[in-house]
Amino acid sequence: MSTTQDDGFNKNNPVEFLVYGGTLQAIALREKEMVLLGLASKVTPYLEPKWRRVDFFALTFCLMVGTASLPHVLMRYFTTPSVRAARRSVTWSLAFILVLYMTAPAYAAFAKLEVYTNVIGQPLSVLPQWVFTYGKIGLTSVCGKAVTSVNEAVEACAQATGGDYLLRLKDLKISKDAMVIATPEIAGLPYTIAGLVSAGGLAASLSTADGLLLAISNALSHDIYFRLIDDKASIQKRLLISRVLLVVIALMAAGTAASKPADILSMVAWAFSLAASGNFPALVLGIWWRRANAQGAIAGIICGWGLTLTYLLGTVYGGWELWGGISNVAAAVFGLPVGFAANIIVSLLTSPPPDNVLAMVDSLRDFKVTGEDLTAEELEDIKEKEEALARTQVLQVSNTAEETAAATPATPTTLESSI
Repeated sequence: MSTTQDDGFNKNNPVEFLVYGGTLQAIALREKEMVLLGLASKVTPYLEPKWRRVDFFALTFCLMVGTASLPHVLMRYFTTPSVRAARRSVTWSLAFILVLYMTAPAYAAFAKLEVYTNVIGQPLSVLPQWVFTYGKIGLTSVCGKAVTSVNEAVEACAQATGGDYLLRLKDLKISKDAMVIATPEIAGLPYTIAGLVSAGGLAASLSTADGLLLAISNALSHDIYFRLIDDKASIQKRLLISRVLLVVIALMAAGTAASKPADILSMVAWAFSLAASGNFPALVLGIWWRRANAQGAIAGIICGWGLTLTYLLGTVYGGWELWGGISNVAAAVFGLPVGFAANIIVSLLTSPPPDNVLAMVDSLRDFKVTGEDLTAEELEDIKEKEEALARTQVLQVSNTAEETAAATPATPTTLESSI
């Protein structure tokens, strides 16, 4: 797609990847054109009916809040040496996350328009090579069959459409999981670009899985086993428990992924919704509301996370209707308010947190700066004040010792007592 479209939508727009409304309009026009040409029986635009827009913004909100609640992301901040470094780390991470979130929808829109324009309605003899390449691994199908050549496509569609060899919308099936790695080839880029995209995706998934496994296993071994079951366990035993739990959790996750309850994008969105509904209320209220306590946090996690999980399972396996038209990838919009409400109500009904917990929370907000956050002049001033304070304390101790010695009556020595 050109960054200077001359179709009246994004004319001379140098940042079309940020403002891709013209691409969405081009998709809508192409969908109407396909219906008129008989290439599609009926196409429902993505933003129709109007509640789909609410669903879109709900998903955006869940992704945003879920990002702030992912445990393996929060753990990364513990590796920074100072407050200034932590702030710098957060700024860079948010910048990269912003780029990802802003380009991902445009990435999908451009791919859809490319398929609608250069694949749908074309003769089978001129189908692009990527259709057959990904057909070899079952990620694409033409007329219900995973074809690997033009002849196979002609044979499949001749049986299915009675000789009509213009590819129709219903004839082409592309796996959602394949869109990320196939889009470079769809756009005409070399196959090596698709390989780089695949390598980047694999590296990102391994890094994310590694962080999540460590976060979950450490939380279970320390917060559950050590704190609640065996508070006298040695470090070696706790480490062994953590490693065993890591293997068990990895096997459970692998089994869940192998069952393929949905495409990879939906499962990622589910993870964000579950993290948001379970962790976000406890994080926000725990830091910014002094009345929040442990009982409220537990209640908020159980209620918010439980409702989100129930909605997910009900819509995926139970045949439930969508609540208010909100898809299950944005299920956190239901769990978040429930989590906040449960946290607040239970906290108010139970005793407030102890003073040491309040002091710890205050230290999170009113932190003490470290040496790396100060200038040389400020460090020198602090050093002089510390030395002066030390001299004052030594003088006070010396005076106290002299006063004590003067006030204490003299006692006879051992020799004098024997005489």
